[in-house]
Amino acid sequence: MTLGILAALHDEVDSLVAAMRHEDARATIHRIGMRDYHVGHLHGQACVLVLARVGKVAAAATTATLVREFGVEEIVFTGLAGGVGDGVRVGDIVIASETMQHDLDARPLFPRHEVPLLDRSRFPADPDLTEALRAAADGFLREDLPTEVPPAVRERFGIGTPALKLGLIASGDQFINAATAVAGLRECLPDLLAVEMEGAAVAQVCHEYGVRYAVMRTISDRADDSAHVDFPAFLKDVASHYSDGILRRFLAARA
Repeated sequence: MTLGILAALHDEVDSLVAAMRHEDARATIHRIGMRDYHVGHLHGQACVLVLARVGKVAAAATTATLVREFGVEEIVFTGLAGGVGDGVRVGDIVIASETMQHDLDARPLFPRHEVPLLDRSRFPADPDLTEALRAAADGFLREDLPTEVPPAVRERFGIGTPALKLGLIASGDQFINAATAVAGLRECLPDLLAVEMEGAAVAQVCHEYGVRYAVMRTISDRADDSAHVDFPAFLKDVASHYSDGILRRFLAARA
């Protein structure tokens, strides 16, 4: 079974691509639609790795290509998100139980948030993939975090004792960084944990093609006026280590 792994930014996928090149001398690169699809084996698992780029359209186009051109049967998206729910802090990991588009509004033709002609607004993540990611993330936080992200780095970014949470992640084509925007989201989606820009688009394509999916996000900020501004440093020093370490455990458990 071939697994597709997507990320929106280079630092979230580059180490995985390097690991595939090191492990699999027969790995190939396919250039389609301005994206490089890396096809090979990673930690014993047949994979296609790709940088999807930022936003729902980019994520949907990449997901459709993974399904149509490479026959992937499972997809995992990894990346950053802003924390919205109570108790969701910088450095936490949120794994989606379901996803939705918080900026989709086709009223009065369809209810707010509902995807037109699909009769749904939320897309449940695959329970088996989600549980496997949860177990890998839990192991990473308990055993790998102290060496992967040293205490001095965690202190620099205000990361205390990171928690692992499972729940609703919402996507939209906007960077949420204002308290008023967060308050509006929390009012209409009280169970929302985190916001980002790709996961629900991946989920919709997977739903339409009958492909299993899961989404994992590292919380980089609180999505309000205190939103962290040094994203390149956070990506390099924190988030990339989260993605690499968790997916390494996830893939090793499947091998």
